Amino acid sequence: LRVWLNRPERRNALNRLALEEIEDCFTGLQRDFSVRVVILGGRGKSFCAGADRKDPPGISTGSDRERRHSSQLGLRASRAIAALEAVTLARVHGHAVGGGFVLAVACDLRLACEDALFSIPEVDLGVPLTWGATPRLIHEIGAARARELILMCDAIDGRRAAELGVVHRAVPGDQLDAVVDDWAGRIVAKPEIAVHMTKTQFRAYADKAELGNVTETDGDVLLAASRVGVARDSFPRGD
Repeated sequence: LRVWLNRPERRNALNRLALEEIEDCFTGLQRDFSVRVVILGGRGKSFCAGADRKDPPGISTGSDRERRHSSQLGLRASRAIAALEAVTLARVHGHAVGGGFVLAVACDLRLACEDALFSIPEVDLGVPLTWGATPRLIHEIGAARARELILMCDAIDGRRAAELGVVHRAVPGDQLDAVVDDWAGRIVAKPEIAVHMTKTQFRAYADKAELGNVTETDGDVLLAASRVGVARDSFPRGD
């Protein structure tokens, strides 16, 4: 099954509706036992350019409980992807920034164009990385490399992403779909129960590695940071 982020005019930037639909889609797929592999991609020029600054997710003017619920939208969407029992495969081209980076890392397998652009700019924007991404990234690529990506906010291309383990393969853009189809087909051709149980094992080990995970408070941290109102341009630039 192919699931497309479909806001190409905004480079698939994530607003509240997009995150709600991602959560609903992947949660609903838990009951579709005919689906063996789910490919997550983006329409247009990019995979996902992150949060939509013109229509930001996680911002609510309701009660405290409603605001807290809204602040956890990204966490719930990424968790729904990670929890899916079918194998998930991210097809990354163009930009995978912030929340887009997080959605890709939530997938089991990640394939990207060599010139894809990966970036986690949150710290430069005055907010911490949330959505459960810090412990997941530590588990996937190790603490030292995760720390560098999150704190330094440097953009990396697909080749460097493959070297770091952010993606499994980086290929020329004109070969991406063929490689994605090949990997998906190879997974589907394998014995279903063996694939299912293997994913169960990896998920269990990931849960064990994330003992002490405090991402349940991610939304509270995000709300607190947004109240401070710190923006990148508020900081003096000293090289």
